[in-house]
Amino acid sequence: QLQLVESGGGLVQPGGSLRLSCAASGFTSDYYAIGWFRQAPGKEREGVSCIMGSGRTLNYADSVKGRFTISRDNAKNTVYLQMNSLKPEDTAVYSCAAAYYYCSLDNDHYDYWGQGTQVTVSS
Repeated sequence: QLQLVESGGGLVQPGGSLRLSCAASGFTSDYYAIGWFRQAPGKEREGVSCIMGSGRTLNYADSVKGRFTISRDNAKNTVYLQMNSLKPEDTAVYSCAAAYYYCSLDNDHYDYWGQGTQVTVSS
C-alpha cells in the first residue's frame, strides 16, 4: 500500500529555515513525481513545488521561487523541501503527494496524499 509521511514542520521565526521530508513506502518512487502543497487556514490548497521521479523537472510556485528548494533521494524513497527566508505568509499545513511520472502543481493531478505537517512562521 502506497503511503506518504511528512515530517520536519514546526515553529520558526521569520527569516528562519526548515527542511521538510516526505518519506514514501509501498511503491518505487523512481517512477513517481512528488509534489508539495500547502493550505493556510481559510485558504485553498496551493501547489508549492514538485519534482519528477528522475529529478530532472522541478517546478516552483512564484511565491517561493528563490527561497524553497525541492530535492529527492530515491535510495531513501524520500523527497525534501528546504525552506529558507521563511515569512509569516508561509504558515500552513504542508502536505506531499504522489502521481505517476509527471510533475504538476495542480491538486487534481495527484492520487496519493500524506497527512501533512504544520509549519508556523512567527516571532
